[in-house]
Amino acid sequence: MGTVTAIILTKNEERQMPGVLENCRAWADQILIVDSGSTDRTVAIARERGADVIYREWDGDFSAQRNFALTEARGEWVLYMDADERLTPAAVTKVRAIKAGIPDHQYSFKRTNIAFHHHFARGAFGPDRVTRLFPNHQVTWVGKVHERPECSLPLTALPEAMDHYTYDTFEQWWRKAGQYTSIWADDAWSRGRRAGIGKAALHALAGMFKVYILQGGFTEGSMGFVATLQHGIYTAMKYAKLAEKEWLPEASRPLQAPGDQGKRS
Repeated sequence: MGTVTAIILTKNEERQMPGVLENCRAWADQILIVDSGSTDRTVAIARERGADVIYREWDGDFSAQRNFALTEARGEWVLYMDADERLTPAAVTKVRAIKAGIPDHQYSFKRTNIAFHHHFARGAFGPDRVTRLFPNHQVTWVGKVHERPECSLPLTALPEAMDHYTYDTFEQWWRKAGQYTSIWADDAWSRGRRAGIGKAALHALAGMFKVYILQGGFTEGSMGFVATLQHGIYTAMKYAKLAEKEWLPEASRPLQAPGDQGKRS
C-alpha cells in the first residue's frame, strides 16, 4: 500500500485548520504544515491534531514554500492543498486508489470555487483545474505568485473535484489582491518585464470581456458582474504596479512585506 503526504502552506489559518485537517485524515498518511510565522493558533491546532509542522520565513515566494516542503515529506506521493480546500468524497476515494498504484503519473483535479458565499459555475471565479498530486521528488514549483508545478511525468486530468472555500469578504479579497499584485509586479520587474498604464487598461478590459462574455460570467447574475469588476481591477493593479516602477526612484519603491497566505482566487 502506497503512502501520501498532504502538504499545506499556512499563515494565520486557525479558522480553516480543523476542516482541512479532518479532510486530509481521510486520505493522507502524513500531514505536513509549512508555516511562515502564524501569530494565531494555526500551529497549535495542527500539532494537537497530529500534523507535522515545519517553519520557513515568508519571503514573498510561494514556490519556495512548496519546494521546501519536500525536504520533510515522507510519503511516496505528495498532494498539495491550500488551507481552504477540501477533497470531495469521490476525490478521496480516487486518491486512495492512486496511492496504492505505481507512482508514474501526475494528477490534476477540477476545483470548484465558493466565494462571498456564492458557488460559482462560470466566470471569473468559475471552476478551474489544478495539478496537485505527484510522486515525491518528481515536482518543482516555479513562480513567486500563482505558482505552477513542473513535472516531466504524464499528466492525468481527474474528473473528481476539490472544493475551494475562497474569499469570505470583499475586504479579505482587497487585502490579498494588494499583496499578490505587488508580488507579481516585483517578480515581473526582476525578470525584465515592462509595461505602461495603457497596457494595464488594455489587459483589464480584455480580461473582463473574457470572463464575463466568453466564460459566461453574465449567467451568474449580480455576483458574476461584481466578480468581473474584481477581475478587471486585479489585472489593472498588476500592470499598473509594474508600470509605476518606471517612474518611482529606486529608494522609494515599496518593499514587499510579509502577508497572509492561503486564500487565492
